[in-house]
Amino acid sequence: MDWELYVIAVIGSTLAGAINTLAGNGSAITLTILTELMGLPGNLANGTNRVGIFTQSAAGVYAFHRNEKLDVNRSRIYIVLTSIGAVAGILFATQVSNEQFMSVFKVLMVLMLVVILVKPSRWLRETDTSLSPNLWVAVPVFLAIGFYGGFIQMGMGVFFLAAMVLGARYGLIEANAVKIVVVGLYTLLAVLIFAYKGLIDWKIGLLFAVGQTAGGYFTAHYASRYPQANVWAYRVLVIVVILAILRLFDVSAIFRYFFG
Repeated sequence: MDWELYVIAVIGSTLAGAINTLAGNGSAITLTILTELMGLPGNLANGTNRVGIFTQSAAGVYAFHRNEKLDVNRSRIYIVLTSIGAVAGILFATQVSNEQFMSVFKVLMVLMLVVILVKPSRWLRETDTSLSPNLWVAVPVFLAIGFYGGFIQMGMGVFFLAAMVLGARYGLIEANAVKIVVVGLYTLLAVLIFAYKGLIDWKIGLLFAVGQTAGGYFTAHYASRYPQANVWAYRVLVIVVILAILRLFDVSAIFRYFFG
């Protein structure tokens, strides 16, 4: 690769690691670099991208735990349920194409934006440690989110945060800490599967892992200590969802059609 690509890879992956830690969908950056700039085929880019997601998750978990923003014991029911669902989703994804679900995903993201923007105060509260999980709700919801994440991945972090903040009554930073535990666990399985099938470019994957790990660690570290971290995490979440919707509906193409 030319040196310019190395610079773009490190900067882009660092930004993606930070976005994934505070909200999700940072892979839109890394996958674009891998496919559009580096020319990797889609399946190879997908596998290569998982290396950095795993190392970024591990670094973020360490930072959140070190700064006492991650209570694994209290969150284990959500971690276990989502991980089980994700394993099923990964196995299902090896058998079925997910292309037909993209139209559904577009609608889900628009609905999610509405949910995020209506009554923002719900997203800015602190964790309610007195609330116990309602298993009748938690079991189907987190199994479904995990299955979706293992199957499609795209947007999983946004849906998981909604369930943790609005349902389990976690603060946004604590919810992000639990999210990256789950993502790290099922991404490790995904890395093993992609590696077995020869769908990882390790040289490029490890390069991206450097940036994603740095972005994940430092974002988790400072988010754990910054008093207004929930507010900034909420703002990043809104921006991420809006950009995802614009990308999914290809707004630039619509604009060119009418005004080009």
